[in-house]
Order: sequence, then structure tokens, then C-alpha cells
Amino acid sequence: MRRIIGALAAVGAITAGVVATNSIASAGDQYASYVALGDSFSSASGVPNQVSLNCTRSDNNYPSLVAKELKPSSLTDVTCGGATTVDMTGLQLPTMNPPQFGALKPDTELVTVGIGGNDVPFAGVVMTCGSMGAFQPVGSPCKDHYTRGGTDRLAADIHKVGPKVGAVLDGIHQRSPRAKVLLVGYPALMPESGSGCWPAIPISAGDAPYLRDATKLLNTVLAQQAAAHGATYVDVYTSSIGHDLCALPGVKWVEGLLPTSPSAPIHPNLQGTQNQARQVLAALHR
Repeated sequence: MRRIIGALAAVGAITAGVVATNSIASAGDQYASYVALGDSFSSASGVPNQVSLNCTRSDNNYPSLVAKELKPSSLTDVTCGGATTVDMTGLQLPTMNPPQFGALKPDTELVTVGIGGNDVPFAGVVMTCGSMGAFQPVGSPCKDHYTRGGTDRLAADIHKVGPKVGAVLDGIHQRSPRAKVLLVGYPALMPESGSGCWPAIPISAGDAPYLRDATKLLNTVLAQQAAAHGATYVDVYTSSIGHDLCALPGVKWVEGLLPTSPSAPIHPNLQGTQNQARQVLAALHR
């Protein structure tokens, strides 16, 4: 979802001590080959150190952290900011990145994929709600916009993502029939209760619960697709409650429009990627 804000936060070096203080328990399973697919919530846009500027990919994204614990013989990480389900099998424009499915092999043993948000597209929803709420602290202009006429168009768009993600999971199984496949959900963006934190996040009071519930709906759709297409759903939302955009610096795991920790705006910071990794490892351990 890197399209929310074009400019990324400045990228700096990160010390090993920071990672050491946030250790992640090992899943205990061994996988010889690991392929990571997904969008900017998987590539960790803006989080140091950015090792692919083209894809805004960090060497501290959750695939890298998971690989540090599992120690597979190989990690092929093709996560890329802005990716949609179409980019699994087609060139990702405008960067001309090759199809992410090209990384899958018949002997791949582990695949993680985080996809679907850009298919809504959720970035556009946040921009729409933010522009409508910038001068309107109360009310629900964004919800009113999407539900005008009695139909919730945003909810309908989210439901349409389901079959697309299901096709992605089927495509993974076809190309890597031996692989354990994990579908990684999205973290909490808005507070679990209350009316948000206008004006720091310019979402009107009535729209904060609407966006919160939209994120939950997207995760529900993803979980349903995982269950129907032979994948394990990784819930990162529940563990991230209380670490949303409105939390204080050092507590938040998703940065706001003006990041206080290196990250792209409205994206996980290092603490967020560490939580994603913990949840992936926990899912593998179950």
C-alpha cells in the first residue's frame, strides 16, 4: 500500500541490539527453501535497511526475521511495495518487476504471502477518508460516501478480493505442491474503540470505527480464503490491538502520516514487522 504517500521515511542504519531486545521464539520446524510473496506490508516499506529500493523491501521485514529463526537453506524474498494479486503472475507496473510466482519452485517447502490490500485498494480508501475528514473532526463523511444509496460499496469491494486471493493460493499450490502456505493478514490501523485521534490522523470520529471494521472485514475474507484453499491464516490483527496509528511513539506498530520511527506512512515499523514475524512463527509452531 505504498501509494498512500509517495515519499518514504528516511532510511537509516539499525543496530543489532534493537533486534536482540525483541527476540522471536523459534517455530522449531525446518524448511529447506522459503519463498516470500506479498505487498508493502510484507516488504516493510521504509523500515531499515532497505535492500531493494525498487520494491521498498527491508532486510528486517517479517520474511527476513522468520528466516533468521528458521535458518532455511534458501530464502527467496520477492515481496514488493504496491503489489496486487495480478502481480503474482504478471509484470508489476510501473517498476517492471517480474511476476512474483517466478520465485516458486516444485521443491519449495514454505511460502508466506501477504496480499489483497492493494486490490481493494485500501490505500485509496484511506486517502479518501483522510481528505474528507481533514476539516471535519466529527461525523462520518467517508462512511456516508461509501454507503450512499443504501449499499456499502467498500464492503462489496473487499468481498470481491476474496476470489482473487483464493486464486493466488491455488496458484501457489500448483507451482509448489509440497509447500506449507501461510496467508498473512493485516494489522490494526485504527483504535479498537473510540473515535480515533483527529487531527493527527485526519479521520472523522464516525469514520474511525468504519475503517476499523473494514480492516477486520478484509482479514475475515482472507481467513475464509485460507481455510478454503489449503493455507494457514496468520492473524496479526489481534496481537496489534493497542499498537495502532493513534498509539504513542514507541507503542505504535504502524506509523502515521508523519512517521516517528523509520517506516513508510501508514505502514508497519520495525516493531510491527517483529510482531508479524512472531505471529508467522507461532502459526508454524501450532
